[in-house]
Amino acid sequence: MSILVDENTRLLVQGITGREGSFHAMRCKEYGTNIVAGVTPGRGGTLFDDSVPVYDSVEMAVSETNANVSLIFVPAPFAADAVLEAIDSGITTVVCITEGIPVMDTVRVVRLIKDQQVTLIGPNCPGLISPGSKCKVGIMPGNIHLPGRVGVVSRSGTLTYEAVGQLSALGIGQSTCVGIGGDPVRGTSFVDVLKLFKDDPETDAIVIIGEIGGTGEQDAAAYISTELDKPVASLVVGRTAPPGRRMGHAGAIITGRAASADEKIKSLKSAGAAVIMNPSLIGETVKDLLGVTDSQN
Repeated sequence: MSILVDENTRLLVQGITGREGSFHAMRCKEYGTNIVAGVTPGRGGTLFDDSVPVYDSVEMAVSETNANVSLIFVPAPFAADAVLEAIDSGITTVVCITEGIPVMDTVRVVRLIKDQQVTLIGPNCPGLISPGSKCKVGIMPGNIHLPGRVGVVSRSGTLTYEAVGQLSALGIGQSTCVGIGGDPVRGTSFVDVLKLFKDDPETDAIVIIGEIGGTGEQDAAAYISTELDKPVASLVVGRTAPPGRRMGHAGAIITGRAASADEKIKSLKSAGAAVIMNPSLIGETVKDLLGVTDSQN
């Protein structure tokens, strides 16, 4: 009932002893995630929460714990190197929460991993959560999630929580929720996640949440129209954003006609996705898409 992370995830947290890292590592652990190691240079040999060993390097942590997913809470100037350290140590799924990483640093990382069997979620993302598998890797609030069969993929962390809250309130559970991040350059695209949901037999429908900037939503629309046979509900925000002004995320800026919300909405509608014009209607739209009646809630 999930993609990317599940009950087999062995999580390593880079920056586990920092303020943000320690706080969110505890929330992941409380949710049920199997955190096997932390990494903070100079703090090797200590324990986090009296049970999780902390190492000086990712290589040492992976060697001793067989960690297979890394969650990164490393300051922006060093985050790109932290991602590469995880990948060089054999980690195949990396989730980078850090905001404010220079775009050229991300470009360098994405170029280096392009031909490798590595999944990078982020940077500047909330992470992901598989409710049925009790695995939370990131900063998403676990209490609003409900196990189920609807996949969620979003550029916006806050709107991910809004979507999940509405779905859960209607009794519609989620298979996995993925926040791909709001930077102009990201490790994982909408299409990458849609492919995983397509191949997941326990994901019946998908919610995609986009925003202004770039053409990722149009790429998703092209994939939906030609490759995806599961129902999709789509929301694109930023319809009133003036061109050239950044709205929230670094990547949420209209730089041309294709980057506008209206163009993205048009593409998704043409691809057959159910278009959500108001964020308050996410849950109801998915409910209608699935044919769920009030007696089934």
